[in-house]
Amino acid sequence: MNPVQKRIPVAGPWVTEREVRAVADAAQNDWYANAGASVRRFESEFASRIGVRHAIAVPHCTAALHLAMLAFGVGAGDEVIVPESTWIATATPIHYVGATPVFADIDPASWCVTAATIEACITPKTRAIIVVDLYGGTPEMHAIMELARRHGIPVLEDAAQSIGAHYHGAQAGALGDIGTFSFHGTKTVTTGEGGMLVTDRSDYHERCAFLRDHCRTPEGFKYFVSEELGFKYKMSSLQAAFGLVQLERLEELVARKRQIFSWYEQRLRGLPGISMNQEPPGTRNTYWMVTLDVDPAYGLTNRQMMDFFDQRGIDTRPFFPPLSSLPAFAATPDVARARQCNAVAYRVGAYGLNLPSAMLLEEEQVDYVCAAVRDMLEQKGRRKGIAV
Repeated sequence: MNPVQKRIPVAGPWVTEREVRAVADAAQNDWYANAGASVRRFESEFASRIGVRHAIAVPHCTAALHLAMLAFGVGAGDEVIVPESTWIATATPIHYVGATPVFADIDPASWCVTAATIEACITPKTRAIIVVDLYGGTPEMHAIMELARRHGIPVLEDAAQSIGAHYHGAQAGALGDIGTFSFHGTKTVTTGEGGMLVTDRSDYHERCAFLRDHCRTPEGFKYFVSEELGFKYKMSSLQAAFGLVQLERLEELVARKRQIFSWYEQRLRGLPGISMNQEPPGTRNTYWMVTLDVDPAYGLTNRQMMDFFDQRGIDTRPFFPPLSSLPAFAATPDVARARQCNAVAYRVGAYGLNLPSAMLLEEEQVDYVCAAVRDMLEQKGRRKGIAV
């Protein structure tokens, strides 16, 4: 029985009185001449923390991804390479601008795209490449950026899950031409909902800033003159005030995530037929989601594993199903090729599982989850002749 007599959540934030006080202050003071002050400060401090020149706060990461596609000039007839394994929001903005996604397979260790899997998807129609820092890790960006530069293709880094991760001295989100972040309630840094677009390129920044507020120029702003049809992609001051405190606590939050992963790693180390999140030399993984990649030899799909844990009061999530397997993309031209070629994404998508990774998870709860993992594998292992 669950030792704490309640369900163990798979994700959730760490909120203190500091965030509550900051939101209350913004609710009282971010008006009139001070309107938007918390948003501007959040953008400035976020850009400084990530190590880029510009940051734009938006209502959610999907908006940031959409603006990035528009800044790159992606449109009808273009193709955009996207990882096969990611949340659908990474790919839907490709459709928003009338372009076509092309699905790249992932590396079996990092679960991210590689230069090789991207190169296999490049065609004369390729207009942009999206990489995803999956579950707190980062791809091999040096090789990917060299490939992209050789072909003259811009790179969008979806760092929604990896704020605070490092790659050879650089922060996640600063590794491509544009980076995007999510502040959903499940993320390491949250504003409840919300997102951020970051870039070193002033031209991309100017275009995105123009588009995110109905295309009003500074000269025509107070006259409500819009030069083009744009979007309402602005973050509120209350969200930004909350985010500022979370950003100040970033190292504390990342340390908590890493502590939780270390508890799991210590208890599950040596179990046959499983692998977990990797941290290659020169990188820092933030372990947003502690993830098990289970050998198919056990005969346990992630849906079967989810049922097993659900009966024990433990919430889990499946590894992202391949995008090309989703009904939403059934009519996409690349689906047939992707289903045939992207073997790693299809294997991990069937047998990978996210374990509870909520910020307030206690070590006693991790003990309980790990005992359930061992019990599950021992039960299946005996039937399959696997010694656990």
